[in-house]
Amino acid sequence: MAVDYAVIIIYLVGMLAVGWWGMRRAKSKSDFLVAGRRLGPTLYSGTMAAIVLGGASTIGGVGLGYQYGLSGAWLVFTIGFGLLALSLFFSARISRLKVYTVSQMLDLRYGDSSSVISGAVMWAYTLMLAVTSTIAYATIFDVIFGLDRWLAIVIGGGIVIAYSTLGGMWSITLTDMAQFVVQSVGVLLLLLPIAVWKAGGIDGMQEQLPDDYFSPMNIGVQTVFTYVLIYSFGMLIGQDIWQRVFTARSDTVARSGGSVAGVYCLVYAIAGAAIGTATKALYPKLDSPDAAFATIVGEALPLGVKGLVLAAALSAVMSTSSGALIACATVANNDIWKRLRRSAPEPGAEGEGAHDEVRGNRIFILIMGAAVVVISIALNDVVEALTVAYNLLVGGLLVPILGGLVWKRGTANGALAAVAVGGATVMAMMAWKGVLANEAIYFGLLASLLTHVVVSLAGKPTDPAVLAEWRARLAGQAHEDPKPGGEQPGADAPAGV
Repeated sequence: MAVDYAVIIIYLVGMLAVGWWGMRRAKSKSDFLVAGRRLGPTLYSGTMAAIVLGGASTIGGVGLGYQYGLSGAWLVFTIGFGLLALSLFFSARISRLKVYTVSQMLDLRYGDSSSVISGAVMWAYTLMLAVTSTIAYATIFDVIFGLDRWLAIVIGGGIVIAYSTLGGMWSITLTDMAQFVVQSVGVLLLLLPIAVWKAGGIDGMQEQLPDDYFSPMNIGVQTVFTYVLIYSFGMLIGQDIWQRVFTARSDTVARSGGSVAGVYCLVYAIAGAAIGTATKALYPKLDSPDAAFATIVGEALPLGVKGLVLAAALSAVMSTSSGALIACATVANNDIWKRLRRSAPEPGAEGEGAHDEVRGNRIFILIMGAAVVVISIALNDVVEALTVAYNLLVGGLLVPILGGLVWKRGTANGALAAVAVGGATVMAMMAWKGVLANEAIYFGLLASLLTHVVVSLAGKPTDPAVLAEWRARLAGQAHEDPKPGGEQPGADAPAGV
């Protein structure tokens, strides 16, 4: 077991070292928040895959495979479909906007009227996403070291906060790339073939398990539909995902690199479900499906390999946690705090002003990170917290965001009303039917869509000057960051690989 401990400790120390190195590259707001908007296809694909494939996709995906068989892949499938849709149809336009947050996009499209409200919704989503990812450290560190829950959260959360604060998106990008490699080796190249072999191969699993375990829809058609609404659409509008799109150095990188990451998600989905199915054949009497990952790792893997696979699980959780943390801090600082104070430096600020921008974002990562750790220790029901976050995100913001991208008649009043009515409907339905009820997202989206259309058509069209600026942005003809606090990325900085 000492070898496994050594693998994990070396991995964690390596993450801190990469974070320290990334600090040297984070010299401007653009560097700190979006890696200077200069990632090439390799870094972009790896980091995009790492951010979307977290603990829910790895530990949860194996658990769904244990419970439902191969159809347990649908959760991660819908994440991959959403990432493919974002990359193929929207990423180029999003990348050209040269903003830092989703709310800044709404400002550009509808006029400067929605940042604080939409920012508050996005902040709640990213905060809870960071919390649910951080809670997963307790499970992993318990398997590795047998630590108390609170101590595991403090250690895991502290490491993520440290490297995120040091180098911002540069550190997160570099650590995510390392995590992507570890995750791929640990889950796809080691755990998958070993688990399937231990279970006797496909033929052996079919002999030991019911036929339903090999049916594509054993998980249920309604469940798949709900996954599409929550996770596929959630991929289209989440700040944590958009902030990665903003890091691409070109439209082509955003489109092709994101598509590669989306296809990787589909492969990862099948792998997780197959591992879970193999675990069911080997250990059919587990107390909980969520224990499937820890069981197959602990019982089936040899010395050394076990440590690497646990590092892979840790990689999945840390990549999602760090991405959600910087997204949460970015929204809190740029969309809420600065809008309330109205005291940010003018666009193009250099020198001390640019330094203050980086320092201010570092402070917000520390504050949000501390809040995430405290909430994670206090919170127990992870599934309900994540469901509330995604329901509010999709029910409140999906229609105004996608409507702004594809419907020119949408107005600021229509967008604000859609956020308010969609969010309120989601909350009311969750209070009535229960947090995990499917009706919340169904009725929330319908109410948001109807409200956006009716209010927009009933009012005056958006100011032509605002639409002209919007079209210029979509064509890539405007300067970076229309809102306070922006600056151009360094023209002489090296491009990503």
